Amino acid sequence: MAEFNLAIPTVLANEGGYVFDKADPGGETNFGISKRSYPTLDIKNLTRDEAIAIYLRDFWKFDGIVDQRVGTKLFDSYVNLKHTAIFYAQEIALQVVQPDGIYGPVTEEAINRQDPLTFLGVFRGKLAQHYRDWVAAHPEEQKDLVGLLRRANQ
Repeated sequence: MAEFNLAIPTVLANEGGYVFDKADPGGETNFGISKRSYPTLDIKNLTRDEAIAIYLRDFWKFDGIVDQRVGTKLFDSYVNLKHTAIFYAQEIALQVVQPDGIYGPVTEEAINRQDPLTFLGVFRGKLAQHYRDWVAAHPEEQKDLVGLLRRANQ
């Protein structure tokens, strides 16, 4: 089963440290935790351990995933894209046209029935296309595309 302790280093590495770029739609963030989502937190002084506790409490849902690589990728993409990541996983695993974006036992079971390498290949492709489409719709984000595609393809 996927373990949070093995997945969190990937998220922290991808999210980085303190950033307050007024042009970034994420706004003020630290370890990927945003002031927009956590308005009462002192984002600038947020510690690594506090960020890890938030990720465990508010984002980790994937301990029922059998393959660690799949669990880590789902977690990392959920941190970045929220329910959109679950939509993509459902399109692949459930093969439904109208996914609901809600992660539950049916979705988890369907993901676990997939060949992990095949699932990851298709999932990475969907993530990469999402980022390309996002940048096409928001050209001011072009500066981030290389990093987003790297993240999608990890």
